[in-house]
Amino acid sequence: MSEKDNPLVADQKVGDTQFSLAPGDAEGPIVRDAPLWFTRAVETKADSFYVDVEGVPVHYLRWGDPEKPGLLLVHGNGAHAYWWSFIAPFLAREYCVVAMDLSGMGDSGHRSHYSMELFAEELMAVCEDAGFFDNEEAPIIVGHSFGGFATILAGALYGERLAGTIIVDSPVNPPDRQHSPPSRRGRPHRIYSTFEQAHERFRLAPPQPCENQYILDYIAKMSLKKISGGYTWKFDPSIWRRFTIGDPSERLRATKCRIAVFRGEYSVLLPEDIGTYMFGLLGKAAPIVEIPQARHHVMLDQPLAFVSALRALLADWEHSDPTRRV
Repeated sequence: MSEKDNPLVADQKVGDTQFSLAPGDAEGPIVRDAPLWFTRAVETKADSFYVDVEGVPVHYLRWGDPEKPGLLLVHGNGAHAYWWSFIAPFLAREYCVVAMDLSGMGDSGHRSHYSMELFAEELMAVCEDAGFFDNEEAPIIVGHSFGGFATILAGALYGERLAGTIIVDSPVNPPDRQHSPPSRRGRPHRIYSTFEQAHERFRLAPPQPCENQYILDYIAKMSLKKISGGYTWKFDPSIWRRFTIGDPSERLRATKCRIAVFRGEYSVLLPEDIGTYMFGLLGKAAPIVEIPQARHHVMLDQPLAFVSALRALLADWEHSDPTRRV
């Protein structure tokens, strides 16, 4: 395919680019002033599916040829599959790419109770439903932030069925710096009378600046739903009541497949010393990849650098053997 014919060739010129979203998306302003590479990526067609997991419909999007090896992308806390919709098309040439909504988030159903084990089960159920295990090559799972913890557990419990896992800025802390899920009382979301009011209230967690406002506009738009009386956030505010994250250190050591870790250079959650600690837990035999000029939300801060690093790692994994841990 020539550069002229490639719909995803990056054009860094930023103008008054405008685009609409898929039918049924929340009403409101379209994203403006986005570079051409971004608009072309998010306009790339993705098929939408649901799979039932323990009585709850789990939603996922799929790009690319179902006959190709599977690559599952898992979002972070309170996020959704559309956090990956400007990343996934760049990976669909070599993979069948799926981005999922964990239960209680995005367009998936809500549960009366959530657990990390259930989230890991959902990852595997989506892989199964998408046909990833029918391919000669086992699938790879990429998980960001909270989704990385679910991915770590999936690698520990089901790693023999996976070709690898890639953990993106999910900190596995030493015993003196334990990580815990957010402490929230599960109060109902506020309902905003207009889309614009709700959209304006979107914030990243943990808080951080992001220079790519067009990406924030897009994911904020896709985080909202219209209900009686106005607009509110899609994720279930009750997820974190009585929720425990478990022991990520033990689960990381128990990984039964290939693994790599990505971190943002300026991440407040996974600074260099935590990356070094995780490197030790993995027997100093798994790559720890730093994305320059990125904070915790790596794909928002440096999306094309993240794509390039991910492509390079996956290309290496296609033809090299993993180094055995000592």
